[in-house]
Amino acid sequence: MTTLTDPLTEILPREIQTQAARHVQDAFSLAFRLGLEARPEARRAAMVEAAGRLAPWIAGMGENERMAEAQALRAALLLGGLDQWGLVYSQIFGPDALSGLSELVACLREGPYGADALPALERIEAEESCAFAFKADLHKSIHLALWHAMIAEENAESATALLRQLGGMMLGLVGRMPKLGWIVLANTLADIQIRCLAHGLAASGLAQTLTEQLFGALSQQLPAEQREKVMPAATRTVIAWQQSTRQQNPLH
Repeated sequence: MTTLTDPLTEILPREIQTQAARHVQDAFSLAFRLGLEARPEARRAAMVEAAGRLAPWIAGMGENERMAEAQALRAALLLGGLDQWGLVYSQIFGPDALSGLSELVACLREGPYGADALPALERIEAEESCAFAFKADLHKSIHLALWHAMIAEENAESATALLRQLGGMMLGLVGRMPKLGWIVLANTLADIQIRCLAHGLAASGLAQTLTEQLFGALSQQLPAEQREKVMPAATRTVIAWQQSTRQQNPLH
């Protein structure tokens, strides 16, 4: 059993960390879409507005002696998370598709909390357990987004390229987070299986084949210590979901 103690939970409670991950995903989705669809002037205005909506969340509520510290950490979560999404999508779509994201990040960095965000981000990245709830939600969301893109892709070559990227990211995660990365990966693989069972996703054809290849490749390429944690943990989560579903729907 892995004991997880996040040294930042006093100032960054789990709820705040999960909020940050949601804000990052929503902001990135908006920035990416407008980067592809909107005219430059409209896009820039929208990014300024988006940064303005995030500013009150960074500022937080109330006053205490650690307010500045908390604000810097919140800003760091947003900026670090946006950078992670951008890095992944730039490899798929190229940097030109991320013009909206670049403008949003610039707005946040130029804001009142941007100057202190970099040292705060370095603090977060110094230990795997720091802001772990945020890291877990962030990486799972990115992995699931790539998986959904992969199973929606009808072109075999493009879908296979997404498979390679997703598999490489998952293996890279447990390499960068050797103590706790397996938890994120187990949750992601369980979520994929649950989505397949609940919604009939990847049930046939290319999507099914590539999903099976993803699981097979991870089973083969994960270090033994990680594999022995990831696969059983994912299976337990899926079984628990199935049992809960049966209890809620006893006639099915």
